[in-house]
Amino acid sequence: MNQTLPSTFPSYTSGTSSTPLLGMTIGEMLDRTAAKYPDTEALVCLHQDIRWTYKEFLAKVNEAARAFLAIGVKRGDRVGIWAPNRYEWTVTQFATAKIGAILVNINPAYGMHELEYAMNLSGISVLVSADSFKASDYRKTLYDLAPELKTCTPGKIKAQRLSELRAVINLDTEKHAGMWSWNEFTGFANDVSQDDVNKVQSQLQFDDPINIQFTSGTTGNPKGIAHDHLFRYRQMARFGGYGFEADAVTLVSTPIYSNTTLSAMLPALARGGRIILMRKFDETGFLRLAQDQRVTHAMLVPVQYRRLLAHPQFDSYD
Repeated sequence: MNQTLPSTFPSYTSGTSSTPLLGMTIGEMLDRTAAKYPDTEALVCLHQDIRWTYKEFLAKVNEAARAFLAIGVKRGDRVGIWAPNRYEWTVTQFATAKIGAILVNINPAYGMHELEYAMNLSGISVLVSADSFKASDYRKTLYDLAPELKTCTPGKIKAQRLSELRAVINLDTEKHAGMWSWNEFTGFANDVSQDDVNKVQSQLQFDDPINIQFTSGTTGNPKGIAHDHLFRYRQMARFGGYGFEADAVTLVSTPIYSNTTLSAMLPALARGGRIILMRKFDETGFLRLAQDQRVTHAMLVPVQYRRLLAHPQFDSYD
């Protein structure tokens, strides 16, 4: 009997392996890890004075997940994040994963035209944004790109150049026109129960998309690439062979928006390890943290290795 197959369909390879391939979402993975290691330190972000155990980290993730549901984010919606390394980045990653939203990772170095392109291509409806980074004034860029922000009610944006955008969450502590602060946003969590989050999470599939990553754009406009829960889980399973266990201490100094960084950060959290998050890389700061925090793992790019090895006091650090 002839059978007509669709032009594209999911496929999975099978074979012998000592590592089980589980149909688990990233949110379920965090729940399992937090239940196993509730009092183990999960996230250290010294530039924000943060030291959280898995129990505390999960509570922050669930709070943000409830807040996203409260402002109307649904399964499949695109939530963008445009920010350097900070604790809200990791919270947003897991919170969106728990409710089936797709986190769009935006390069912190993007200017206005690149931001506009990425937001419209991916259909971002909610943007989590830092106020500034290095010489970039993110808030000014957003007001220039969407002047409607200056006069709109937060959560009710209708921007001509960003047709899908309806809400901006600013990571500054102060209130800005047309935007919610992070504290205002997380306050909406009180309007939604944890049962609502659990119900949505229970309906998710392991091959649902979790992230959209953009390519570097060296051969044209950046391309958006969707990654699903299974893709990330396979990374976690593979990295177990590199010593990512409960006693691992991973120093994250590369930007979280990149796939390279997530491929090291998520396996560490999946296995009960500790993440040390740097705001941005500098040689002395990296070496000091590696020594003081007894770091066991780090994902670095070649230029970082060269800069570290060229540091005049490299041999004096333990």
